[in-house]
Amino acid sequence: MQHLLNLLAAIALLVWATHIVRTGVLRLYGANLRHVISRSVGNRFQALLAGFAVTTLVQSSTATGLIVSSFVGRGLIATAAALAVMLGADLGTSAMVVVFSFDLSWLSPLLIFVGVVLFISRESTSVGRFGRIVIGLGLITLALQLIVGATRPLIESPAVRQLLATLPNDVLLDLLVGAVLTVLSYSSLAIVLLTATLAGAGMLPAGVALGLVLGANVGSGVLGVLTTARADIATRRLPMGNLLFKLAGCVLVVPWLPQIHVLLQQQLDNVPQQVVAFHLAFNAALALLFIGLTGPLARQLERWMVAPAPHPSQSRPRHLDPVALQTPSLAIACAAREALHQADVVETMLRGVMDVMRRNDLQLAEQLRKMDDTVDDLYSAIKFYLTQISREALSEREGRRWTDIVSFTINMEQIGDIVERVLQDVEDKKISKGRSFSEAGMAEISHLHERLLSNLRLGMSVFLDGHVNDARKLLEEKARFRELEHEYAANHIARLRDNTAQSIETSSLHLDLISELKRINSHICSIAYPILESAGVLAATRLRESRLAELSADETLR
Repeated sequence: MQHLLNLLAAIALLVWATHIVRTGVLRLYGANLRHVISRSVGNRFQALLAGFAVTTLVQSSTATGLIVSSFVGRGLIATAAALAVMLGADLGTSAMVVVFSFDLSWLSPLLIFVGVVLFISRESTSVGRFGRIVIGLGLITLALQLIVGATRPLIESPAVRQLLATLPNDVLLDLLVGAVLTVLSYSSLAIVLLTATLAGAGMLPAGVALGLVLGANVGSGVLGVLTTARADIATRRLPMGNLLFKLAGCVLVVPWLPQIHVLLQQQLDNVPQQVVAFHLAFNAALALLFIGLTGPLARQLERWMVAPAPHPSQSRPRHLDPVALQTPSLAIACAAREALHQADVVETMLRGVMDVMRRNDLQLAEQLRKMDDTVDDLYSAIKFYLTQISREALSEREGRRWTDIVSFTINMEQIGDIVERVLQDVEDKKISKGRSFSEAGMAEISHLHERLLSNLRLGMSVFLDGHVNDARKLLEEKARFRELEHEYAANHIARLRDNTAQSIETSSLHLDLISELKRINSHICSIAYPILESAGVLAATRLRESRLAELSADETLR
């Protein structure tokens, strides 16, 4: 019983170590990996190499598939190019199996020691995050050694030998078992390494091991389909096409499996090497056979899996891809895009306020007030989406971006509430009572409104690009807007002294309105604070002018 427990613990350590490496690489290089993939799909061979390169780093074709599937769903990569990326990703995983199949027992303690030192000494930096990856690599090699050690006593047991002798030589059963184990462990890499190790220890016949390897490949494809099951149709095309390639490869290989087994025995004496070589050869054959069929299969998938017409409602989140949650850096980008969608709805509300006041349009006022529910719904959706992103897997920069998105969506939600309140006041105090602003008063409100729209567009640009100069301009607008509010309030008081009838009738609404516009502007200008603070140009009470001048000069040169 103790030996079996040791084996299960070693297997669990192997699966966990691959998870550590995968999340560590995504945390350190996530954004760069996305750029590598998106810029390397000019042709199918470049796409294949990009998939190979990224997966050798991430050590998970599933993780690569999730990134690429999200790109396909957003229309950034064609399905045919994405299928080529996945052929390269599967080849990259099999290459990493080859690397880990060598005797790296001498390397394991070194990797773990160096990784722990880097992680503890510089935990919050890129060096510390790289140390986490090194720890994972060391644990993988350690887990493989533990599996070998735990299997020796089991092999010597007569009961285990008798059980192995009675195992049915059924390739389909081996395929099923390998696929199920891969789905449960979320790693074909771990299952193939485990299979090779157990086969080398004599716990698995070589023929059964080859069947399990095929099952691990199928399981990897099934895992991609299951992970994207809740995504849109366009996103689900890639994992379905990748699974079809794997199934087609198995159909072609299974009838020749006995001959392949004999050939492997003739070429390689070591059983683990036979298993690893078969895994590599299988994925290399898939890449060679199907690289020319990515286009036809992509067209067939687009015919079979037709995307429904987009929902016309603005309240529906457009960019919160659940698949991207598996890749935190990608999920942050999705949340930022949805936040801009929320800001677009707020801009529509704010732009319509003047039309309501000029035309006394009650129907438009009602439509705009209902849009505040849309803003609230989008805020709730973005906030819930962000809470599902693993903060542990975020880099320091992505963690700040996470906070910026939350702050931005809160400001947009509060602006929506203010606009709704303004519309209600206009309806109650102006339209329903048949009142109108004086010509001078209306001109002042229009001027403030125009500046507000301009500041909102500038704020959206600051949120999107994070330029320090634009953030400084936005913050300066806060002081200018406050001065205008004081000036226009004083002008209104002067008109009251002159007994201007229209000013007297709308006095309360006028003063409340310019005050609410200033409050909206304050929420817009607060977008600049995180940018300036992270750049080190924001003091407790004022801008650090010297530091700001340096950054402004650098941006001008760029």
